[in-house]
Amino acid sequence: MLNSPIEEIKNRLDVVDIIGGYLKLQKTGANYRAVCPFHSEKKPSFFVSPSRQIWHCFGCGKGGDIFRFVMEVENIEFGDALKILAQKAGIELRPQDQKLKTERQRLLEICDLSSKFFKKQLHASQKGEEAKKYLLGRGIFEDSIEDWQIGYAPNTWTGLTDFLKERGYREEEIVKAGLATENQKSNIKNQNCYDRFRGRIMFPIFDLNSQVVGFGGRIFEETPDEIAKYVNTPSTPLYDKSRILYGLDRAKMEIRKEDRCILVEGYTDTIMSHQAGVKNVVSTSGTALTSYQLKILKRYTENLLTCFDMDVAGDSATKRGINLAQLQGFNIKVVTLMQDFDPADFISKEGKDAWLEKINEAKSFLEFYFESTFSKFSALGGDSLSPDGKREISKILLPVIKRIPLNIEQSHWVAELSYRLKVPENKVWEDLNKISLNEEERSFEEEISSSPIFLKKSRRDILEEQTLRLLFRVPQNIALVNDSPFKTTLASQVFNNLKREGANFKIDNFQKDSSPEACQFVNNLLLKNECEQNFKDLDHSQEFKLCLAEMKKIDLREKLIDLELDIKIQEKEGKDISQLMEEFDKTSQELANLESC
Repeated sequence: MLNSPIEEIKNRLDVVDIIGGYLKLQKTGANYRAVCPFHSEKKPSFFVSPSRQIWHCFGCGKGGDIFRFVMEVENIEFGDALKILAQKAGIELRPQDQKLKTERQRLLEICDLSSKFFKKQLHASQKGEEAKKYLLGRGIFEDSIEDWQIGYAPNTWTGLTDFLKERGYREEEIVKAGLATENQKSNIKNQNCYDRFRGRIMFPIFDLNSQVVGFGGRIFEETPDEIAKYVNTPSTPLYDKSRILYGLDRAKMEIRKEDRCILVEGYTDTIMSHQAGVKNVVSTSGTALTSYQLKILKRYTENLLTCFDMDVAGDSATKRGINLAQLQGFNIKVVTLMQDFDPADFISKEGKDAWLEKINEAKSFLEFYFESTFSKFSALGGDSLSPDGKREISKILLPVIKRIPLNIEQSHWVAELSYRLKVPENKVWEDLNKISLNEEERSFEEEISSSPIFLKKSRRDILEEQTLRLLFRVPQNIALVNDSPFKTTLASQVFNNLKREGANFKIDNFQKDSSPEACQFVNNLLLKNECEQNFKDLDHSQEFKLCLAEMKKIDLREKLIDLELDIKIQEKEGKDISQLMEEFDKTSQELANLESC
């Protein structure tokens, strides 16, 4: 019988299946690998071990079991990760686990109840029925209204707030969830807060686990103080617009299957596309793509298709987001529709087949930029360009070419620009080299082009780990060591167990009797042994001796530094330093002997 729901969940769920729901895993031998979602990298250093049911990134050092992964990737506490995984495992958590009901869980309950409240209002009120009629008129089917939980916020000051308070939620919690606003209006008496959304069609916004975390409200009933067409939930502990893409919870598996993601602007664009059967579609909800959203999308695909205004001139939010996607190495294409048509209108008028045709006709965004820019600035009446036109074209296209991460592709577009402008290619290169990225792009480029080591391990730490890895391969080499050469606690703990057990040492037995930290440490070392292809081909005994010698050299050098400092201090104080000098000479000779080997 299993001890706890944690163990039961671990027994029912597989680490590959859980992480595979978030990342694009590639099989490599007995394990799987992926690009790490927790730091920017070009070569995958994130590994998943089915046999050990763990994951570990050898770039940033993060790792653990399925609980730790969900906590890290969702940015949530353990109790919330437990709930998510229990649901996936089909395990019902006992109600008495009250400690698991965190503040975040209370806010999730508020959002879920609010979604049900809005949904009820869409069907149970006269204005709600009118709003529903409007949605049906836009081409959204009744099944889609139900499936996407679209609702209606009544045009009252405290309808939702009163509903939630009756169910035991405090006003400060409702405000914190983004559903209410603190009262600063003189015409609302005896109320500390009032509903944020009033007289609006409500679109619940879901996180990757299909939990309601926020809302987007489209105006339906105009009121004197409501002028914005759309109002979204502000930043809350649950909702950050820079980290969420509308519809990704539904689209993520289809994106992975199709190996491309179609980006649209609005909620209805996403819903209409899914309704038409094209389900690898998500919405930016009218905001620019952020580096965080791009990192999430890269878990599923490197191919992006955009279907929104791609004005090549100016400094639009859309353009800035695409610039970041370009820097991160996405293959970007542009879907173009008839003028003044958004995807929702186009699908409603032309149907699924026409929408798919437009998607399949998508152009490379560089090709689109070139065509749009040259079309805009070409001289009237011919193919020739004025000097001013050439200058304006260069101002737009050179920064775009500058952001291309691959040299071969960059060279292609430099040659293309040279040909179209009818100027020598070396002149284009000269101007390109003068282009500098803006601060946001520059910092992002530095982030993705570097390979950060977040743990800041010393060379000795690395040698200690390598020594243990070699001992796991040839345990009998421990006879070559009398005293522990290890300084870190975990490494010493493992070594002492190895020394004590000798030929009887078993990894499984060690892990049963050791702390979770020690078990994780050993698992990471074993996983690294499996993932490094050249490790098994080493002369393990010879490498073991070399590691011991290198650690000894480091220790001797550190000892010499300490002795030198002691000598200077005691000499300054007028004390006898002869004994220290003797020890210094002896240590120097020992180091020299080691280095000559």
